[in-house]
Amino acid sequence: MQTYKADNYDVIVVGAGHAGSEAALASARMGSKTLLLTINLDMVAFMPCNPSVGGPAKGVVVREIDALGGQMGRNIDKTYIQMRMLNTGKGPAVRALRAQADKHAYATEMKHTIEQTENLTLRQGIVERLIVEDNKVKGVVTSTGAEYAAKSVVITAGTALRGEIIIGELKYSSGPNNSQPSIGLADHLKELGIEIARFKTGTPPRVKSSTINYDETEIQPGDKEPNHFSYSTPDSDYLQEQIPCWLTYTSEDSHAIIRKNLHRAPMFTGIVEGVGARYCPSIEDKIVRFADKPRHQLFLEPEGRNTEEVYVQGLSTSLPEDVQVDLLHSIAGLEQVEMMRTGYAIEYDVVQPHQLRPTLETKVISGLFTAGQTNGTSGYEEAAGQGLIAGINASLKAQGKAPFILKRSDAYIGVMIDDLVTKGTNEPYRLLTSRAEYRLILRHDNADMRLTEMGRDIGLVKEEQWFHFEIKKAQVENELARLYKEKLKPNAETNKKVEALGFKPLQDAMSAANFMKRPEVSYADVIQFIGPAAETLDPKTIEQLEIQIKYEGYIQKAMDKVEKLKRMEEKKIPENIDYDAINSLATEARQKLNKIRPETIAQASRISGVNPADISILMVYIENGKIAKVGK
Repeated sequence: MQTYKADNYDVIVVGAGHAGSEAALASARMGSKTLLLTINLDMVAFMPCNPSVGGPAKGVVVREIDALGGQMGRNIDKTYIQMRMLNTGKGPAVRALRAQADKHAYATEMKHTIEQTENLTLRQGIVERLIVEDNKVKGVVTSTGAEYAAKSVVITAGTALRGEIIIGELKYSSGPNNSQPSIGLADHLKELGIEIARFKTGTPPRVKSSTINYDETEIQPGDKEPNHFSYSTPDSDYLQEQIPCWLTYTSEDSHAIIRKNLHRAPMFTGIVEGVGARYCPSIEDKIVRFADKPRHQLFLEPEGRNTEEVYVQGLSTSLPEDVQVDLLHSIAGLEQVEMMRTGYAIEYDVVQPHQLRPTLETKVISGLFTAGQTNGTSGYEEAAGQGLIAGINASLKAQGKAPFILKRSDAYIGVMIDDLVTKGTNEPYRLLTSRAEYRLILRHDNADMRLTEMGRDIGLVKEEQWFHFEIKKAQVENELARLYKEKLKPNAETNKKVEALGFKPLQDAMSAANFMKRPEVSYADVIQFIGPAAETLDPKTIEQLEIQIKYEGYIQKAMDKVEKLKRMEEKKIPENIDYDAINSLATEARQKLNKIRPETIAQASRISGVNPADISILMVYIENGKIAKVGK
């Protein structure tokens, strides 16, 4: 193929899904000349699966992206049709914000943001291969022969990487939503020595809203109280005219239809080869695995304000089209429904993530980063979080600056990336609150307090965001200090107020903060004794005050563990260490350490198969300087 020299860039991002959009915006905003290449300009930040953002763990990731200066939170705040806080009856560590998106408005708004961003060029093109010299990436080559030079390249190809769509016995090469697949790049990555795996995901059918009998379903409205993903979105912008979702269930007839047609289900006939997501199984998989359940929840989710399409959440399937129609008609409220799009499964190639550094740079090729579903994750939020970190580090690499790494105690994004690079994954990875050992620290309400200063240091958090953050930080610190300073004395006047609130009278003097630690006492109760703060505090700031005070003991215990871990994180493992020369290591530990090549003792300690005895041996060898060169 005839090639020609095109433009030069600092950073090139391949793919403009949720990972690619964040990567390109981060790089450009940090001052790097950036090119964002996508197969189809009409699918920038497209939502081929469920039209929503957030949920358990994922919602915290969106707020972390926002705190660092990313775009996803701001974008969904402009384009949602419904907002709900989940798990409000549970503790703050598992509360989660979730928004139903107008999928077309979301994509349009993100594309517009990208088009208006300084230092960022958006262009349609299919990347066929990379330009690599001396194990360093130098640029990319497109299918039209254009050679774009760059100091760093970020691949965020998502499910397009050698994608294949499966519906019943039908199987054809395609990216998501019948877009073009990326074939040449997938093959080229293998040629470069990168290990590839094959994963699968899927979507449910879409149905026509006007043919749904909503009287047979349960309404799921949005929240009345304002909530946003971005800390910069004012409560005055909260959408009052929200569109509800609806709850229905599969029936015994539904299950009978599926069982009758299992011989036509690609999952069970061998047509599907890729590994599917454990936490988002297809409906046919649910019926087989949970045969004792009489029904399964389904949520009817509108795809936007200006479309009749409704997403049937929970009914992901690759069954033949005729079976999907019968299945829909067996569900309460959908007896006469019209199917507008057929559900399908999609198989695609992924980069085995143990080949990556915590920066998301590949160990094989310097300057090459990967992010999103390319790294084996599932979900828009996981993709966007990785894309942000990859974009940051690609820009820093191009500028010759030190890398940016989030630890497990910093953010859910840090938990996810550490899981991927330390443990790898043999199935599509999904973030869960249970994966975070410090989840009481990594809450949705304090992402700005945890990460905004980091975002400022790397140049992503701009003046307006920083200004509002400093105000909030000062308000929290000042009011906390006041609550611990002000005393409630056990005199008649105070106890009269205490008893009027329905609480036991005070026996001893105590700080307002300690009084507020009582489960039944709120901040609003406390200020009846000590008066309001000097400045008016918004509900989000008050929420943070209450959590910090009421959970102080638990938070301090978690912080103590973080400090112990920090010492292990600071103990670096030399890159040239030869694990085979350390005879005292267990065989499994040696094999795993050689495969993962951890960068710190803390990371090594989290590798499955590496036990505390192995870590002790490793530390002794490193401290004594007994390190043999790797003979490669």
